[in-house]
Amino acid sequence: MTFQAYLDTIEAKTGLTRRELLAQAHHHGYDASTKAGVIVDWLKADHDLGRGHAMALVHVIKHGPRISTKHVGTTGTHRDETDTLWLDGRATRP
Repeated sequence: MTFQAYLDTIEAKTGLTRRELLAQAHHHGYDASTKAGVIVDWLKADHDLGRGHAMALVHVIKHGPRISTKHVGTTGTHRDETDTLWLDGRATRP
């Protein structure tokens, strides 16, 4: 599953875009210095997200929308089309 697909699934499951979830995270005081486990626990409790999906969002909270180019342009399972994740919702993705 691509990184972007993880984020799209989070939106489908929660009904919230990644930007909306980021706003909630910042409202709780979560940022790059917050331990991943704290964020994972919050996402499980408030949004019923499993660890894999929560960790995808942890990455965005801690590092922003940029990801490694390691899988960009490849044909493997974890391929992504770009090194920048779309955070504004599936319906608005170009």
